Amino acid sequence: MAAESHSASVGVFGGSGLYALLDDVELTEIDTPYGKPSDRIGIGTVAGRRVAFLPRHGSKHTLPPAAINYRANLWAFKALGVERVIAPNAAGSLQANIKPGDFVVCDQFIDRTSGRADSYYMEGPRVAHLSAADAYCPQMRPIAVEIGREQGVVMHESGTVVVIQGPRFASRAESRWYGAQGWQVINMTQYPEVVLARELEMCYVNLALITDYDAGIENEPGMAPVNVTDVLSVMTSNNERVRRLILTLIERLPAERSCSCGDSMRNAFVG
Repeated sequence: MAAESHSASVGVFGGSGLYALLDDVELTEIDTPYGKPSDRIGIGTVAGRRVAFLPRHGSKHTLPPAAINYRANLWAFKALGVERVIAPNAAGSLQANIKPGDFVVCDQFIDRTSGRADSYYMEGPRVAHLSAADAYCPQMRPIAVEIGREQGVVMHESGTVVVIQGPRFASRAESRWYGAQGWQVINMTQYPEVVLARELEMCYVNLALITDYDAGIENEPGMAPVNVTDVLSVMTSNNERVRRLILTLIERLPAERSCSCGDSMRNAFVG
């Protein structure tokens, strides 16, 4: 069990453009059986709760999506005692009604990545099959939506994120196909982060800040394809909104978990 000074009940990942959350933190390095996390973890206090913050790309954004050690990141949170994970990230819109500056609180994902270490049970000898039918926490999601709307943010209370391998953005044909399936947003880091959190029986909520229209929206010529400069510009201009939403969410989290996330592995093991 983690020492009191190096423990936390809530973990927050920083995405593109969000590399710090709290002003007064104690930095700690954690080694895991899966290697080192993306960076040192900052631990501080919000409304009486101990909070761990880790920039998933590293504090200087040196890790592209496929190079992130997702297993080490989540394992480090678990070692600190984290039970709930808040995961903001930049995402592209696949639908015209979801605009840059909006937030989507995803409830489903589509995995289009390849070769990522996406389970703690890949090599055996213990065999487990996680149910990922509803991987996002049903207790945390509506709280996040309510807070965002109170703060004047356009919140989409559900949505499917298609997670691509990266580091390139999607082609027009790929983007059209994803949008035609009815999926709402596109991102490069949600998988395997969300399922690894579930394997460790942690609650996980995604806050997808829409930064662009991916490769553009068909029949909408004014919606230009994504580029890194525009993504970072939208992220930077919205950093304070993201930070305020996260901090208020931490304050509003109920003391007890009423969801089933803490029992997600109960029936997952073979034998």
